[in-house]
Amino acid sequence: MRHVYPFLRIAAADALRRERAIGNPSRHLHAAIDWLKRAHDMGQGGGVSYGYGLPGGWRPPYRETSGYISATLFDVAERLGDTDARARAVAICNWLISVQNADGSIANPKYGESGIVFDTGAVLEGFVRGFRETQAEDLLAAARRAGHWLVAVADQSGKWTRNTFLGVPHVYNTRTAWQLLELSALSPNPDYTGVARANLDWALEQQNPAGWFEHCAFRPGVAPFTHTIAYALEGLLAAGLLLGEGRYVDAARRGAEAALRHVRPDGFVPGRIDSGGQSAAAYACLAGNCQLAAVWSRLYKQFGDERFQSGAVRALGYVMRFHDVDTADLDVRGAIKGSQPLWGGYAPFVLPSWAAKFFVDAMLLSAEWRQ
Repeated sequence: MRHVYPFLRIAAADALRRERAIGNPSRHLHAAIDWLKRAHDMGQGGGVSYGYGLPGGWRPPYRETSGYISATLFDVAERLGDTDARARAVAICNWLISVQNADGSIANPKYGESGIVFDTGAVLEGFVRGFRETQAEDLLAAARRAGHWLVAVADQSGKWTRNTFLGVPHVYNTRTAWQLLELSALSPNPDYTGVARANLDWALEQQNPAGWFEHCAFRPGVAPFTHTIAYALEGLLAAGLLLGEGRYVDAARRGAEAALRHVRPDGFVPGRIDSGGQSAAAYACLAGNCQLAAVWSRLYKQFGDERFQSGAVRALGYVMRFHDVDTADLDVRGAIKGSQPLWGGYAPFVLPSWAAKFFVDAMLLSAEWRQ
């Protein structure tokens, strides 16, 4: 029951609306990196733990997010000279090979042993980045297996309408399409490119003139989290830049500008925003804050529009005001909550490992917070 007490403390602070003064940004960054490493240590066999939460404390390793967390650790190694982060990234990639299905897919054991498109795309990111960093042929072979499966399960039009969460198409699989394009850049295959483009084009069809998407939530009929909205924008932006395809970049920019209008002066962004652009939550999804900040930082770098830089700074500042970098409890220090407050609708009472990952990504990208 030891793990109950830190959550009681966090919940009490949130109930009293206590905020922290933002410290040295580097301290926040390194605390999050250290916590991610602890989540890896707690992953029981090589992957990164889902996170720390109620009930149960540390959760088992989570295949999907371990995939893209490995890419973040490679970034940390490259930019900060952290050799331990690199070793961990390689170890995670090797573990992911060991849990890959024979058909090339990645499953979430919670839902069975069949592969899931998004999970496979997230792990594909780790395989592709791992090969680029190490030139290990087994990683390239694993990436190709994943890519072949993603092509095989696309429907006749090339879209992912099966082997998806709840069996429905999701706009946020633009992120999977991006990774298929990254694989094609390493191992050219017109099938990879064709399926990726089909899904990116479908995503454009789901975007309304105001920049918002239909079919962007985990579940049909509900307003999407900023987490999945940002996934969609990230995939469109990265794919568009990789292909030199302006219409994908323009779609990402339009959606990112729409999201900017929801950033309060203190950096709060509602955790859900519906396809009409209306706030649908009174809490913040902190992973979404970080992901949007990363998208805005990339757009700032691309276009020099100060609005994007301002939005990224405010959104990350909000996260840091609820980021505990002082506690002696190593299970909590440096972690990012799923929601603010802790009981909000996104990953309530959990410190998810991917929230810390996206915080690290955004901090590495934001020139303002690196100063």
